[in-house]
Amino acid sequence: MVTIGRATVRDADPAVLYRILRLRTQVFVHEQRIVDEEEIDGRDLEDTTTLFWVEENGEVLATLRLLQDDVPAHAGPDATVPAHAGPDATAPAHVGRVATAQQARGRGLAADLVRAALEHAGTDVAISAQAYLEGWYGRLGFVRTGENYLEAGIDHVPMLFTRP
Repeated sequence: MVTIGRATVRDADPAVLYRILRLRTQVFVHEQRIVDEEEIDGRDLEDTTTLFWVEENGEVLATLRLLQDDVPAHAGPDATVPAHAGPDATAPAHVGRVATAQQARGRGLAADLVRAALEHAGTDVAISAQAYLEGWYGRLGFVRTGENYLEAGIDHVPMLFTRP
């Protein structure tokens, strides 16, 4: 049976946390050869970060993390806040580290996780999407917000899901 879980690092079962980190390492370090950035970057430990995962028969098949920084709109040029936001608005949440095990791809598991994260966030959600996935994220309601750029040597595009 497939289940979706979510927890902060503090509340996650240690075995599940291990399987999440193992999957992310497999996808980002071994498959995509991303070695110039730290996969374990400390952001998972923040109180405002929520981990999501799909589990089946004790195996984590897909995962992502949702970063929810409470950055006021007036915080300055580094704050990512939609142009229509008022003075009390906060930066959108950010989905990242979306990874699916090779044997589980094509089953819609990552899409299920993104939808769960969007619902949980309760606010606009940004993503730095790998450019080849722009159409896939577009089908989930994300819209491109800027030009392509390189991150970890991979072509990316900024996108935003605007909460209705």
